[in-house]
Amino acid sequence: MIAIEIERPGGPEVLRPVERPVPRLGPGEVLIRVEAAGVNRPDIMQRMGLYPPPSGASDLPGLEVAGTITETTSGARWQAGDRVCALVSGGGYAEYCAAPAPQCLPIPRGLSAVRAAAIPETYFTVWTNLFQRGQLRAGERVLIHGGTSGIGSTALQLARAFGATAYATAGTEQKCDACRRFGAAHAINYHTHDFVQAVRELTAGEGVDVVLDIVGGDYLPRNIDCLRLHGRLLQVGLIGGSKSQLNLRPVLQNRLTLTGSTLRPRTVEEKGSIARDLEEKVWPLLERGELGPLVHATFPLTQAAEAHRLLESGDVVGKLVLTVGEEG
Repeated sequence: MIAIEIERPGGPEVLRPVERPVPRLGPGEVLIRVEAAGVNRPDIMQRMGLYPPPSGASDLPGLEVAGTITETTSGARWQAGDRVCALVSGGGYAEYCAAPAPQCLPIPRGLSAVRAAAIPETYFTVWTNLFQRGQLRAGERVLIHGGTSGIGSTALQLARAFGATAYATAGTEQKCDACRRFGAAHAINYHTHDFVQAVRELTAGEGVDVVLDIVGGDYLPRNIDCLRLHGRLLQVGLIGGSKSQLNLRPVLQNRLTLTGSTLRPRTVEEKGSIARDLEEKVWPLLERGELGPLVHATFPLTQAAEAHRLLESGDVVGKLVLTVGEEG
């Protein structure tokens, strides 16, 4: 099969098409003939040598795919011919990909493989953080940073779908407009407005119940200042760095919860549990067209480097997807 290999840590140019053997299945896995694969920031981090795959995972980048199952192992729910999208720990940038059966979900009715491939990484991440760990409830208010990113656009749609009021930050007025289309009640241009002050004004000084942050760094104390009593900060990314200084007094005074998580190292059982929750609670919304991924652009698999360049440019609204075979 054709796959995209990381030749060495570095820029997009280190991604190169190579021939690799089709993966051999382990216990509880299925083989997917890939039609489309999502492109995500963790792929960039892996390419740069900053985010190595977990032990036993493929060294190829790619954390989400969609396509047709061609082979299964005993005990799997799936059969050859089933069309699925799947969360994987690596190996998505290829014509075939092995995936743990519990991490597969049926391609939602009405969605193409390209759109389905843009679902797993962000929907698993947002669901487990915003709703399972963060316990966002109807009637609450949430601030979502990076509202036009894959994570942000997914979080805005899900927050609105489940009855929360969402605010978003973005870097241009055009991106702020996109945030409102995704479901933000208000969007804050962080280049022209202090988001802490804006949140205080929007909430009559109360603050929000939840902050979902992909930035980290010096956003930490500012996020704390946005939270109301019993507020929850959910850290899911570190684009702005992993270190910051924090005054703990408001954490104590407002009884705040600070938490975070990564998805890739979790067990198959944990990811399978998230998949079942999504299939029950979110898949009906996807199939009714009440929410869904926005695909900014597609690239043939062999042009993965170009997709990485575009994602790193900051000019993407939604997701980028690599197409394979006929889909390409």
